[in-house]
Amino acid sequence: MTTVANPAKPRTTEESPRSRRRGTIRFFRAATSSVGATLLSQAALISVLTLGGAPALASVFAFAAGAVLNFFLTRRWVWGRRGRPRIGAELVPYVAVISLGGLASVGLTTLTGHLLAPLDLPHFWWVVLIDAAYIGSYALVFVVKFTMLDRFVFGRGAARTPATTSPS
Repeated sequence: MTTVANPAKPRTTEESPRSRRRGTIRFFRAATSSVGATLLSQAALISVLTLGGAPALASVFAFAAGAVLNFFLTRRWVWGRRGRPRIGAELVPYVAVISLGGLASVGLTTLTGHLLAPLDLPHFWWVVLIDAAYIGSYALVFVVKFTMLDRFVFGRGAARTPATTSPS
């Protein structure tokens, strides 16, 4: 008969405090990188609007500027991916996920521009209100985008966490 002095605890599907902390850190980093990308987007949006560009053009340009920066920040800093991005496994799904958010922001800024047109506001306030719509749309979809990126694009949790069964 063999006696086990220190039996291993069976692993469960519940998250450990360590994995929850890692998830919180990942969420904070994603939020931080999103703020950086949003600042770049804001600069692009305000530049195009100030130069007299249409809200749809400004938001598309702003979205593209932020998306490129955010891809590299989130890929490396948030999810720890290195090397050349895999097109089919990372880049294409990333573009699909963020495009949904981009469509929401382009749609909302365009709608806001149409709603503001009859008000004949001073240009400064027109830019401020369209910018507020742009930022608001990104705030609304951030959590959904983070979850989708974590689950379907970069997270690949099963490949990066310990097995859920005891080793044999």
